[in-house]
Amino acid sequence: MTDVSALSGEEAAEPRFRARHALLKRLADVVSLPASRINSFERAVTGDLLVEMLRLASVEERRRVAARLAPLAELPNAVARLLLRDEPEVAGLLIEQCASLSDSDLIGCAYDTGPAHRLAMAARRGLSEAVTDALMVHEETAVIEAVLKNATARLSQAGLETVVALSRTERGLCGPLLKRPELRPAGAYVMFWWCGPEDRRTILQRFAVSREVMQEVADDVFALAAAENWSDPVARKALQFIERRQRNRAAIAKSPFDDLEQAVATAARDGLGRETAREIAYLSGIKPVTGAKILGDAGGEPLAILCKATGLSRTDLHHLWRSMRRPERLEDGAPHPAWERVQVTYEMLAVDRAQTVLRYWNWSLSSALTPALMRVIREGEDEALDEYSTPEWAAMMILGEDLNR
Repeated sequence: MTDVSALSGEEAAEPRFRARHALLKRLADVVSLPASRINSFERAVTGDLLVEMLRLASVEERRRVAARLAPLAELPNAVARLLLRDEPEVAGLLIEQCASLSDSDLIGCAYDTGPAHRLAMAARRGLSEAVTDALMVHEETAVIEAVLKNATARLSQAGLETVVALSRTERGLCGPLLKRPELRPAGAYVMFWWCGPEDRRTILQRFAVSREVMQEVADDVFALAAAENWSDPVARKALQFIERRQRNRAAIAKSPFDDLEQAVATAARDGLGRETAREIAYLSGIKPVTGAKILGDAGGEPLAILCKATGLSRTDLHHLWRSMRRPERLEDGAPHPAWERVQVTYEMLAVDRAQTVLRYWNWSLSSALTPALMRVIREGEDEALDEYSTPEWAAMMILGEDLNR
C-alpha cells in the first residue's frame, strides 16, 4: 500500500483537493465555450476567477489548463498574461500552439520572462517585425539564431542591423543571417569583412549586383554634371559610384608610376611598402583607408575583388599576392587554400559586380568617415546609431575594431 506521506506535494495534492482539480477543469471548459454559448463579458469574468485559482495551483494543474486553452480562438487576457509568464513547460504550450495571442502578449512575454521563453517564442510561426525586434534586443545568440532560422518570422531593417553588428563577435550568426530574404547588400557587404570563406562566397554570389540599370538611367546626367564643372558634391559622389570607369585617371598625372600595372609590378619586385600601397589605392580609384583595409585582410578575397574591378590581370593578382609575402603553397607543394580561394574569387566575379562591391566599401569607408563619426566609433556610442546614414553605419561596423586596437 502506498504511503501518501511519502508522495511529493504535487502528487499528494490531487487526492486531497479533488474539488479544486474538478473546478479548474470546469472553469477551463467554460472559457473554452464558443461565442454562441458565452459572451465576452462572461468569458472575462470566468477567466478572472480561473486566474485566482491558478495562482495557487500546482505546476501540473497549470500545465493541464494551458493545454486545454491553447487551441482557443479567444483567450481571456488575464489568463494569457499569467500563463505566458509561468514555467517554460506551461508557457510553452501557449507560445507554440495558441493562435489567438496578440503581438502585445508576445512582446510582454519577451520582456518579462527569461531565455527559455524567448527561445520557445523564436520558433513560433508568423512572428511579426515588432515581436522579433523584442526577441533580438536581448542579444541572446541562441534566440537570435532560432529567429533567423524561422522561415515564417519577419525581420525589420533595424532588427537586421542589430544582428549584423552582433555577428561581428558571434560568427555563428553569419550563415543563418545570409539566408534571410530581408538582408540587403549594405548589410552583406559589411559582414563580408568578418565572415568565413564559405559565407564570403555566398555574399559575392548573391549580393554582388550589377549597376547596369543605374548607368542607363543616369547616362545623360554625366554630361550635365560635367557642364556644371562637377561643382555639386552630392551629384559627384553618386555619379562616381554609378560610372563604368574604375581607375582614377587624374591620379596618373600625380603618380610616380605610369599606370596601375607598373605600381603592382614594382610592389612585386621591391615589396609592398606604405607609399606604393597608397599609390595603388589612388590609381585604383579608392581612398587609402579602403586600400589599407583590402590589403590587410587575412582571407585575401578583397584583393581579388580589387584586381577584377580595376581590370588587373591574373598575373597582376599573383604579383600583388606575392608582394604581400602571402603563402602560395603548403609544405608538401600543394597550392595554399587561401591562394586558391583568391583565384576562384577573381574568376567567379564579373567586372561590373566587383566594382559595385569595391565602390560600396570605398563609399562607406571614406566618404562617410567624418571626424565626428570616427570619434563615435572609438568611443563605442552604439546608442547613436540611428542618427547615421547607411554608409556611416557600415563604416562604424567595418572599422570599429580597427580604430579601437
